[in-house]
Amino acid sequence: MPLAYEKGTVHEHLACRRGAVVFDVSHLGTVRCDGPGTLEELQAVFTNDLAKIAPGRAQYTHLLTEEGTVVDDLIIWWVGPDEFDVMPNASNTAGVLGAVSGVDVTAQRCVLAVQGPRARELAARVDPRFAEVGRFAVRRLDVRGVEVRVAGTGYTGEAGIEISAPNEVAGDLFEQLVDAGVEPAGLGARDTLRLEAALPLYGHELTRESTTLEAGLGWVLGWDKPTFRGRAAVEAERARGVARRLRGVLGPDRRPLREGATVRADGQVVGTLSSGNFSPVLERGIGLGLLHGDLAPGDALSVELRGHEVAASITALPFVAKAG
Repeated sequence: MPLAYEKGTVHEHLACRRGAVVFDVSHLGTVRCDGPGTLEELQAVFTNDLAKIAPGRAQYTHLLTEEGTVVDDLIIWWVGPDEFDVMPNASNTAGVLGAVSGVDVTAQRCVLAVQGPRARELAARVDPRFAEVGRFAVRRLDVRGVEVRVAGTGYTGEAGIEISAPNEVAGDLFEQLVDAGVEPAGLGARDTLRLEAALPLYGHELTRESTTLEAGLGWVLGWDKPTFRGRAAVEAERARGVARRLRGVLGPDRRPLREGATVRADGQVVGTLSSGNFSPVLERGIGLGLLHGDLAPGDALSVELRGHEVAASITALPFVAKAG
């Protein structure tokens, strides 16, 4: 998957916000976890509570270390009563396989993410059933005699679906989506879209040195179930309070904010940016960072850009409202 196709990242970004694009996100992993006892195993390991959903639904969740830091954030597709597709970031597939029983089927399928306000409308031109897959729903479809799994998920802040298709049909399916009016988009637009929507990215906002609570994602912690890996450490963190929180930083102009940039408030270092870029919708530089201090929207900051301090401010998240 390229960073961008010939029309460029900004065009692809705005095409997603206004119409529909398709990303090849086959670099994500798929660990297939099937059989009796699988539900109980997943419940004991991952943070979110699968009892809140049912077969035919998807759920966002975290895998933690015993110390309570983040190994990965992922989506679980509950395909059937004892059938689950656990979808980690590709670099963390081995970590997931070390935590649960499953089979890595990443190399056997492609994942196409169709995203944008017209995603279902245009995807239905290829197969009308694609439009019937609602938000966080999961369906198994027969397409040209092969099984295709579809979920109402994505990571852009827009409506859409993700299609997990065997390699032998995925190329044709991608071309059919493009022919139906869905524009191809690259990794550059995928990152700027998720940044505008303030969706944390593993290796940036979520790491083995950061926690779910610091990222403001306490809703993925299943306190009503008996346990999950790292629960004791997270309970202790909740009791003492977090020292830093994920904040949105708005730059003064079109200059992109950059990952690793030092952030100051009242002249004191409060952290660094974990992500930064140019927002095509706001036409301003934006960034995310795990920052110390009691900061609120509107508070003045400075951010180091190319060795110079530039004025910035804390802003409410998301930067651009999520469509769902």
